[in-house]
Amino acid sequence: MDFTGTHLLIDLFGCTGLDDIDRVEATLRDTVAAAGATLLALRLHSFGVGQGVTGVAMLAESHISIHTWPERDYAAADIFLCGRSHDLDAALATLAGGLGATRYEQQRLSRGYGVEPVLTRA
Repeated sequence: MDFTGTHLLIDLFGCTGLDDIDRVEATLRDTVAAAGATLLALRLHSFGVGQGVTGVAMLAESHISIHTWPERDYAAADIFLCGRSHDLDAALATLAGGLGATRYEQQRLSRGYGVEPVLTRA
């Protein structure tokens, strides 16, 4: 089977500091390092005091993105890393810990050529 990468979709609950752009940035940088990925650029936007943050870390291996809803203590993130030499479990633990998540749910998808699709749509 050919292999391109793994796409991890994450819902994080019970988070804190989700309106703090500096905290979100530091957490993304730590998540990149924990994954063993190569950061090319990081772009974040805060919607204001008490509002969420959205951002993306562009990686040589693909990307990590995040969207936060501080009013619900919730964040949605995805980590897509090409290749097999990355530590997705460490990245997930770092992301959840950095945001103070009390619980998270994840979905892992194999992406690429030769991968059997789990979901199909016409």
